[in-house]
Amino acid sequence: MTIHPTAGPSPDFSSERGEKAAPERADVLGGEFGSFDDHHPPAQELLDDCVHCGFCLPTCPTYALWGEEMDSPRGRIYLMEMAEKGEIPLEGSFTTHMDRCLGCMACVTACPSGVQYDRLLEATRPQIERNVVRSRSDRWFREAIFTLFPYKRRLRAASIGGALYQKLRPKSMDRLLARVPERFARLVAMESLLPPVSVRQAFRRMPERTPAVGERRGRVGLLTGCVQDVFFHPVNEATARVLAAEGWDVIAPREQACCGALGLHAGREAEAIERAKKLIAVFERAGVDTIATNVAGCGSSMKEYGELLADDPEWAERASAFAAKVRDISEVVDATLADARARRHPIEAKVVYHDACHLGHAQKIRTEPRRVLRAIPGVELVELPEAEICCGSAGIYNMLQPEAAGDLGRRKADNIRGTGADVLVTANPGCLLQIRKYLDGELPMLHPIQLIDASIRGVRPPEMG
Repeated sequence: MTIHPTAGPSPDFSSERGEKAAPERADVLGGEFGSFDDHHPPAQELLDDCVHCGFCLPTCPTYALWGEEMDSPRGRIYLMEMAEKGEIPLEGSFTTHMDRCLGCMACVTACPSGVQYDRLLEATRPQIERNVVRSRSDRWFREAIFTLFPYKRRLRAASIGGALYQKLRPKSMDRLLARVPERFARLVAMESLLPPVSVRQAFRRMPERTPAVGERRGRVGLLTGCVQDVFFHPVNEATARVLAAEGWDVIAPREQACCGALGLHAGREAEAIERAKKLIAVFERAGVDTIATNVAGCGSSMKEYGELLADDPEWAERASAFAAKVRDISEVVDATLADARARRHPIEAKVVYHDACHLGHAQKIRTEPRRVLRAIPGVELVELPEAEICCGSAGIYNMLQPEAAGDLGRRKADNIRGTGADVLVTANPGCLLQIRKYLDGELPMLHPIQLIDASIRGVRPPEMG
């Protein structure tokens, strides 16, 4: 099914105010910035850009699911305006509707007025994290996520338990989990997203330098990532091989850590800033020409370091210089296609490409991945219906909002099945985990760089049989 944009009716926000209209700022809850604090609240000029036309509605996943105005981009912008005026508090309904947003940025792509919803959301979520006291269970669950996922060593230790669990998991576990009370839905979601764990793979390390094959083009720094390096290590290995085959020295500094993307997208601004500074320093010492990333969410955040550290006189210039070097791996490979040094061998396959939201919508990178895939002889690239609708992964969204993520995951899986493809490729580990859950092994799934690597090496990816 193709979704067509419609303006839709004008929004009715009276239920959020608890009255039919509130044209005046009579009941101001906060100070100069209403219910927001004074640290980078959503900018009024950005709020004013939205004319509430409704072109965002058909591409918004939560509006597509529920048809609820408050769960649309224009509805959330109106809530931000009301909070800025002090007409509503941040607690309660405001936080609920902001939490339900996936941050997929499909609305940014769709908006004819150029509304920068991404910047508005990134200003709003830190406000919530600083000023709203969440329930104890919500706090504990979020802290558990951020105590584990940004740390490679902890993930590697967890992989041992994960591998043991998968080996001993009884077949009756699915029936048991189906009867678990709703209050444990998040834990069930986390269990269901666990990727196939290989301890040997999880403990492998990337070489700090992979030399170029033949004449050297330059030095590329490789972000190895957290979940990516532990649970999707073959993607990093394939990335290094492709870059080296195309003439790049690949530098993967051993001391690099989390880029801060997960925290930044969840409103944990201070944490993201500290991680950004550490990563910038690491790659400054590495002396690279370009910094390549094969994770859409990480690349999106790293390209925003200049804005993230704009207020810091010591780091602002360094952050901007770093961000200017960041490229998605598809951008790097695409730039060498006209002068490709590595021969592509045929792979006969019907391939469907899923646009990861933080690659297609946030980074505006859509042509490059398709072009490098079409450069593989034998590949028939097919398009995915409702490509603009998120799969439901969205960083940690599928763990925090499992019901909505499940609806979106099933919707995406149905669209993928309808293409009749032999293999799915997508450039984000979260998307791979989410879609794998709902395809349930029906289709091989790869990162695009793995298909390119296999073509260069003249082999068929083992996942494809």
